[in-house]
Amino acid sequence: MNTLLLEIAVVVLGIVLLLVEAYSNRANKNYLAYTGAAGLFGVLVLSFFPMHAPAAGSPSAAFITHDVLSVFFVRFTLIATIVTLLMIPGYRPVLERYLPAERAGGGVGEFAILPLFVCAGLMWMVSSIDFIMIFVSLELATITLYILATYLRQNAASLEAGTKFLILGALSTGFIVYGISWIFGTTGTTNLLALPAAIQRLPESALTPLLFGIAMVLVALSFKISAFPFQFWVPDVYQGAPTPVTSYLSVASKAAGFVVLIRLLVVLGTVPVISHKLHAVITLLAALTLIFGNFAAIPQTNMKRLLGYSSVAHAGYLLMAVASLGSKMAIPAIGFYLAGYLAMTMLAFVVLTVVSEVTGGDEISRFNGLGRRSPLLAGAMLLASASLAGIPFTAGFIGKLLIFEVAINQGHYGLVALGCVTVAAGFYYYFKVIRAMYWQQPAEETPIRVTFTVKLLIALLGAGILAFGIYPAPLLSALR
Repeated sequence: MNTLLLEIAVVVLGIVLLLVEAYSNRANKNYLAYTGAAGLFGVLVLSFFPMHAPAAGSPSAAFITHDVLSVFFVRFTLIATIVTLLMIPGYRPVLERYLPAERAGGGVGEFAILPLFVCAGLMWMVSSIDFIMIFVSLELATITLYILATYLRQNAASLEAGTKFLILGALSTGFIVYGISWIFGTTGTTNLLALPAAIQRLPESALTPLLFGIAMVLVALSFKISAFPFQFWVPDVYQGAPTPVTSYLSVASKAAGFVVLIRLLVVLGTVPVISHKLHAVITLLAALTLIFGNFAAIPQTNMKRLLGYSSVAHAGYLLMAVASLGSKMAIPAIGFYLAGYLAMTMLAFVVLTVVSEVTGGDEISRFNGLGRRSPLLAGAMLLASASLAGIPFTAGFIGKLLIFEVAINQGHYGLVALGCVTVAAGFYYYFKVIRAMYWQQPAEETPIRVTFTVKLLIALLGAGILAFGIYPAPLLSALR
């Protein structure tokens, strides 16, 4: 089975659901989210059947690959999208509150369908081995995310978030297009696999424009993964965007950016004259991102902004492993960390979606006394926070351990020491949430009702956090 069929199936599913929504008169559009999630689960099952890359000589063979990295992250993207779609029914009251009431359920259905097109774009992106394909798939995903980020168009915060995301995203797009044009103009190719041989043939005078092009691409990718100093869009966009979109941005979009960065650095790592310069840049980015992300999160009082700065901090830990790509365990460590990050971050956003709908806000103070009002939600947030902080027997602990191990193996002792300090900072700001849930008095004592879908997500994501933290061997074996 050709691997392209997976992406095509996702696009067809999205188009079919758009047609169904257009002709449906049902006011409750939750069935679209559930149908989309079921369809993506079917695609996920198909991904475990024998697959192969496009045949040699076919038009798509030069653009798409089928390797362990692409297979893992295609499944990763599908799972992240499924969880996001299952969060949307619980977010429907917020959508109906802010969307124009031109017709019953107007606009709600499309909100549950657009993530499918983001998913297709990200799936193509993690399988791409050509700058042109990377750019096209990136734009399919990000343009749709612009729409989703500003979807609550009658909410000033959402409108502001979408506008900032659009403007800064367009700037990032300009950087990557400009960088690709310089790389192509210098080497005569946009194919990543053909890049090392093309660079070897270049005269020494051509290295400066080539390095300039690579720097432009790195700036664009740093924006996508929210690395310092290109993270300034994160807190405002995370706070203003609809909560399911924020969770998707923080997990799936970030993972796809890291895959492209890994592919680029692995290829350029075979060119000695460039690799040591890139190594120094990535090491500096990792250190600055760790410092900014963790220490900027400390004073936050809004949960979505805290998770936004936390996302920057986790990008710093991942960059530690990217700076250590010389280790054979670096890519498995990155894959494992992102898998754990998916489970713990999505779990935190699932709880946040319920709490913000019941209490009417995203501030940490809204979690006061949650342990009394809903022991299930409080327990789920406790597990997510503990894993994000790196408590033993959770996926976050094993992920950080693997990252530190590969960094030590590559001699990054300064980064590891800095990582230990920032982990301690993480304990402080994550446990502010735990303190609010168990030590603060609730504003009201009314129990919070939890739907079956939320209970299912809590069970699956919580089980993933504990399973990866207690027995990580199967996932690591698959990544190797």
